[in-house]
Amino acid sequence: MTDDEFPDAPGADLTALPGLRASIEAILLVVDEPVTELTLAQLLERPRREVAATLRELAGEYTDQGRGFDLREVAGGWRFYTRDICAPVVERFVTDGQQARLTQAALETLAVVAYRQPVSRARVSAIRGVNSDGVMRTLTLRGLIEDVGQDPESQAHLYRTTGYFLERLGLRGLDELPELAPYLPDDLPDEIIEDA
Repeated sequence: MTDDEFPDAPGADLTALPGLRASIEAILLVVDEPVTELTLAQLLERPRREVAATLRELAGEYTDQGRGFDLREVAGGWRFYTRDICAPVVERFVTDGQQARLTQAALETLAVVAYRQPVSRARVSAIRGVNSDGVMRTLTLRGLIEDVGQDPESQAHLYRTTGYFLERLGLRGLDELPELAPYLPDDLPDEIIEDA
């Protein structure tokens, strides 16, 4: 510990700004979504590589100390999360016995959007074989998908997953979604497999 990290320490200059580590921790405690290294570097007026190294050091320390939270890089930024082992306790506290899970229809629709984006409601409904308009509205309201404009040919609204979707799944990007091929039935026609 240094006076630079903890300006409240005896002998510290109380007019000085907090150190880099304390500043990063304070910002991460109040963010609603993951914050990028670049944003932190600009805000704190420090080199990006210094901020990145500090984030990784903090993440390692929290893990080594067995804290109830950890610092993760998700969806292009950094954020505090409850450590997996503490999830049951936190879930019990937050939900108080109530579950707010997605329905099977919502999960199917979300998967179609995730793997086909940008995609129209009509295309999602065609893939699922049922009307998906209501489910699409629910996923939009929950912040998991968003409207990204219109198809120039059909004028249909197109949808994609959001940063919140990546965050909830713990993914850095869509390229981390698992491959679908191992989960497809063996008896699908070739044109469906190629389209997938």
